[in-house]
Amino acid sequence: MPFPRILVALATYNEIENVPSLVEAILKILPSAGVLIIDDNSPDGTGNWCDERATTDSRLACVHRPGKQGLGSATIAGMRWALERDYDAIITMDADWSHHPQHLPELVNGLEAADVAIGSRYCAGGQIEGWPLHRRMMSHTINRLSRVLLRLPVSDTSGAYRAYRIAALRKIDLANIQAAGYSYLEEILWHLHRAGATFREVPITFRERRAGSSKVNLAEAGGKIATLLRLARTR
Repeated sequence: MPFPRILVALATYNEIENVPSLVEAILKILPSAGVLIIDDNSPDGTGNWCDERATTDSRLACVHRPGKQGLGSATIAGMRWALERDYDAIITMDADWSHHPQHLPELVNGLEAADVAIGSRYCAGGQIEGWPLHRRMMSHTINRLSRVLLRLPVSDTSGAYRAYRIAALRKIDLANIQAAGYSYLEEILWHLHRAGATFREVPITFRERRAGSSKVNLAEAGGKIATLLRLARTR
């Protein structure tokens, strides 16, 4: 494996129905990796489960935040955690089984030829299962806007299943990422692209979550468009 120290980061809020089985699967597929849970004080006990499991497995750790602060800020917190501990790579993925751990080795291998490996729904071989038409249309629209306004050289700019070289993250200032919600996904690619990072897309199958409720809503979509316009003006 080209990167001996890999961290898999999961941002969680009320994911107790998904996280235990997901963590088991991650550690089975990448047994030498570390897993970090960034939990926003989940009322369902997600963070408590993590603390209990961490007492018997040193590969697992949990960062507890005082309340729901958004996917973007949680992911940046995970990146800072990896930077401070000198990991070689960090992988981010959804905590609801929409991103299957079976793709983890492919993402790690993708970093051999790029600074960022993106688990892509829209490159050749990628697909989506379980989405209604309106959600597919919204996703396609956001991705097209990202490519046009920000000139990002990837087909899937809004997916959270990614592997980053830590060396590439050190070239940008994470404090400059203003988006706290899902629009951080486009913003961090924009900063990395400006810093000269290279990208590779790995086809994945995205599936609707196994349990719990989705956090995606119209407000997040509006936030994405606002972020794209802000970054386009800066460009």
